[in-house]
Amino acid sequence: MIVFDLKCAGQGHVFEAWFGSSTDYEDQKARGLLTCPLCGDADVTKAVMAPAVGAKGNSRTEVAPVAQAEPTAPVMNVADQAKMQALVEALGQAQAKALEGSTWVGRGFAEQARAMHYGEQDRSSIHGEVAPAEAKALIAEGVEVAPLPFPVIPPQAKN
Repeated sequence: MIVFDLKCAGQGHVFEAWFGSSTDYEDQKARGLLTCPLCGDADVTKAVMAPAVGAKGNSRTEVAPVAQAEPTAPVMNVADQAKMQALVEALGQAQAKALEGSTWVGRGFAEQARAMHYGEQDRSSIHGEVAPAEAKALIAEGVEVAPLPFPVIPPQAKN
C-alpha cells in the first residue's frame, strides 16, 4: 500500500488517499475516479509531501530527553465546581418534581402523546421513551413535547 496526499485544484483541499501502488493511482486518475471528498472537485493532483524514510538499521542516534510538560490549570476551580454541582442537583430536583404527577408510558409515549394532541384521549402528564427521529416528527406535528435533562429509570427496572 502507498499513501499520497492529494490536493483539489478548485479549493486547495488537501486529503490523504491510499492506493495499492503508484500505478493504481495513475489508473484511477486517468479514469476520472478521483474526487475531493470535501467539495467533489475532480481536478485532483498529488500534493507535496515529505517522504517517510526510516532510519538505517546500523545507525545510532542519541535520544534527547523529553521536556516535562507544565501542569495544566484545572478546567474548573473548586468554587465553580461547587456551583455547578448545586445547579445539577437543583435541575434534578426540578425534574423529579415535574414528574411527580406524570405517568410512565415507556415506548408508547409517541402514540399516547399524539392521541392526546388530537383529542382521542384525555390530556394528562406522561413521560416515556421515544427515538430522536420520532421526537422530531412529534414536534413537526405540533405535539407539545420536551426532552428531560436526565434519563429516567423505568419503574420496572428500579430495585
